[in-house]
Amino acid sequence: MKKLSLLSFMFLLFLSGCDTAKSIIGSINNGNLTNDEVVHGLKEALKVGTDSSAHRLSLLNGFYKDAAIKILMPPEAQKVEKTLRDVGFGSVVDKAILSMNRAAEDASKSVGNIFLNAIKQMTIQDAFGILRGGNFAATDYLKQKSTPELITAFTPVISKSLDNTNATKYWKDVFTAYNRFSKNPVNTDLTGYVTQKALDGLFYQIGLEEQKIRQDPAARVTDILKKVFANQNR
Repeated sequence: MKKLSLLSFMFLLFLSGCDTAKSIIGSINNGNLTNDEVVHGLKEALKVGTDSSAHRLSLLNGFYKDAAIKILMPPEAQKVEKTLRDVGFGSVVDKAILSMNRAAEDASKSVGNIFLNAIKQMTIQDAFGILRGGNFAATDYLKQKSTPELITAFTPVISKSLDNTNATKYWKDVFTAYNRFSKNPVNTDLTGYVTQKALDGLFYQIGLEEQKIRQDPAARVTDILKKVFANQNR
């Protein structure tokens, strides 16, 4: 009975926003960790994961040589691709695909401040939700907080990069060639497509980094990461 009363009292305090109750509950759930340590540790994990992911993808062939995230023709254009290859335009298609991936690599250089702003917004509730959440809770948090800003930032960078790498020209060549053989021309927003695929690849890579930190002690490169994630399943 006493135990039930104590739990009820703590629950009411928590609902009322009592910082003391939150601290007590945080200590019970996370060993000797304080709320500040959990927040700091999760922010550190996100920073490590995003920095590593952005750097890797921004390198030459960061997208193009990674089969898991390489940007290929849109589904609606795959029939176009097959037709063009069959009639000898394979090199034009290859140049278009290479250019799309180069644009994504170029855009990945510009994500640092956007992720940093999202990380700074993390609250105690966010941090405990990430710590106790699923294997991709941190990645999902970043998606929610940063996707609109990333789209805004990526779109002009990718558009410019597509122009610089002649992707727009290759894309036009692809569909001009295809339309010689088809009565149903394909009209696709190339910049919008590459922007979305670049974001998909970026968050895919961040998800991999999150798994390393959650599952591999060797990937916890700072003391606070070691302390926080050693307690994640307690």
